[in-house]
Amino acid sequence: MTPTLTETLVQRHFSVSGADLCVGGLPVRELAAHHGTPLFIYDGGVMRANYRALKQALQGFAHIHYSVKANPAPAIIRLFASEGAGVEIASIGEYRAARAAGVAPDRILFAGPGKRVAELEAVIADGIDEVHVESYEEIARVAAIGARVGLRVRMSIRVNPVAAAQGGAMRMGGKPAPFGFDEEDLSNVVAAVMAQDALDLRGVHLFAGTQILDVDVLLSQWRHAIDVASRVAALAGKPLHTIDLGGGLGIPYFQGEGTLDLAGITKAVPDLQRLLRADPLLADARPIVEPGRFLAGPGGVYVMAVNASKLSRGTRFLVTDGGMHHHLAASGNLGQIIKRDYPIVAPARMDARDTSPATVVGPLCTPLDTLARKTDLPDLAADDLIAVLQSGAYGRTASPSGFLSQPEAGEILVESGVVEVMSAA
Repeated sequence: MTPTLTETLVQRHFSVSGADLCVGGLPVRELAAHHGTPLFIYDGGVMRANYRALKQALQGFAHIHYSVKANPAPAIIRLFASEGAGVEIASIGEYRAARAAGVAPDRILFAGPGKRVAELEAVIADGIDEVHVESYEEIARVAAIGARVGLRVRMSIRVNPVAAAQGGAMRMGGKPAPFGFDEEDLSNVVAAVMAQDALDLRGVHLFAGTQILDVDVLLSQWRHAIDVASRVAALAGKPLHTIDLGGGLGIPYFQGEGTLDLAGITKAVPDLQRLLRADPLLADARPIVEPGRFLAGPGGVYVMAVNASKLSRGTRFLVTDGGMHHHLAASGNLGQIIKRDYPIVAPARMDARDTSPATVVGPLCTPLDTLARKTDLPDLAADDLIAVLQSGAYGRTASPSGFLSQPEAGEILVESGVVEVMSAA
């Protein structure tokens, strides 16, 4: 029998000892008893393995910058930085989290369509590696700050690519968008940048889509980014130093989805290298990939305790102490059009054979607070545990934690049996 996605993920990333799911070498049952629920448990070993696998696939082509928005906890940022990753941030708060994690300013890129003056002033004065500009107002704003502090600000142009280059579960380009400059306007954008003495044009940044599982779509976007970089370099009349290919590398959340083919990336590296060498203005450019979900997502488990089990008109409901206020994505209210269930297990009943469909809901007074609509689980009662896999990215900080003033979820990082408490439940 073909294993389900849930079974595959458990086998790939974690271990099972008798009835217990183990994360980072420790039973979830024991971690929940000691640290309380709701609780995000992050397996540092899984995250390191994801980083190393991607680094190997990109060897000789691109560098990795961790996208902090996926999970901005300093402990997670520190983990990836210790592996050699730079970081990509989208706010002064993320910048401070990266600095608190020990990341040097010259390893940080700043993108985002609505950077405030105070944010730009702070990061520029601190020596940030690059600011990725996304509007004509921002070109003028960054130039004015650079002139005021006596610096040539290293920057890249973020480009909203043409429709042919888009792809992924959520399209970031190829249509009207607040992100970057339209590709059709490149000549005017480059002219505006080159007219500013306080700006040092270093490269380009494209991000056409997110949650991409098809390697051919991803590679097509990367090739298009190299073509755009070549045109920008020609318009500027100077070599480029960086080509930010964006993130968008996906992970499987739903039955029937596969994993991104890293071997396909490795196979394409020689061709991508050839494209760079073909243009003298790109020969020394440094491509960058900025994944977040791909690196952090599979290492996270969100654990809830059952508060009540009830039957309503033939449907079994499991009411828990967690919900959409901690894990909006798992509820289907963060980008999903058709709501589907994340992979879910009973982490202290992994040996159970008899299961039946259950609807898993949280404590909020809204039908939106539903984390599973028809997932197979054993017979569970009050104080039993439920765990949502693939929860290391876009969880706690991407959710409306203040809604109905429910308690915050705790967070712990576990690696080789050692626990680091990040925030208490």
